Amino acid sequence: MTSIRTVSVVSTGTVQIRPQHAETDGTPLLWWANTSRRWTEPLPINVYVIEHQRGLVLFDTGQDGRADVPGGLAGHLYRRATRFDVPRDVTLTSRLRELGHDVADVHTVMISHLHQDHIGGLRELPRSARILVSATELAEADRRLAVFAGLVREQIHVPGVTFTPITPSRVDDPAIAPFTHAHDVMGDGSLLLVPTPGHTPGSMSLLLRGDGLPPMLFVGDLTYDTRLLAAGRIPGAGDAAELREATHRVNELAARNPDLLILAAHDPAAAADLGRSMGSPGE
Repeated sequence: MTSIRTVSVVSTGTVQIRPQHAETDGTPLLWWANTSRRWTEPLPINVYVIEHQRGLVLFDTGQDGRADVPGGLAGHLYRRATRFDVPRDVTLTSRLRELGHDVADVHTVMISHLHQDHIGGLRELPRSARILVSATELAEADRRLAVFAGLVREQIHVPGVTFTPITPSRVDDPAIAPFTHAHDVMGDGSLLLVPTPGHTPGSMSLLLRGDGLPPMLFVGDLTYDTRLLAAGRIPGAGDAAELREATHRVNELAARNPDLLILAAHDPAAAADLGRSMGSPGE
């Protein structure tokens, strides 16, 4: 598959989370969010940039400085669970420009899930961009009390932004086992969205396959540190049973493909790992 030319990563700011968020200690989210006094080191808010022969492709769009915290109890939980540092002048547009890209050239965007730090750049995209998101995730965003699951309608249903809902279908491709369902983004097998629910019910990961490149799996917030994922340790935010199942599937895929590069949305090691795989030192 010669359709993938290169893969890069940019960060639109940083986020700090509670240690129990990054790795569960068995206590419920409501407990650790309200009692923890510690934060992780600042973690990147990664956007993965893929040059495909059909155009510029993004996996997630990062955070922007305009994202508002909801009011009331939901807002209290947001402030207790996450702490963002997103400079106003650091945007998806500016970060793409640093790579030599124009945001107007974005062809396709794949959203891992609809939390604010993955959809902040939606407003900057051209109207022509195709924005793919799980149909399950879109349905969750419209549920009552979705805000308590981190899904803020005002940040999702942005004027001028149209989502294309997708549902991975059954595929006969032993190379992606143990995954049995996928959505072929470009129709050439180079970019496959696979379901990895747990962090949210509709969370998806992206399997990239291209000649001259190691296979790559972009996992969103399935983990915050791929070393924890490899050890089978899961985050403390989401459905624990689904997180364990998705983690097991990813690790089985990795066992079948020893050169698989796993890249998460907030893993501080991701830029360097990707840089080495592309023959450069990374950011």
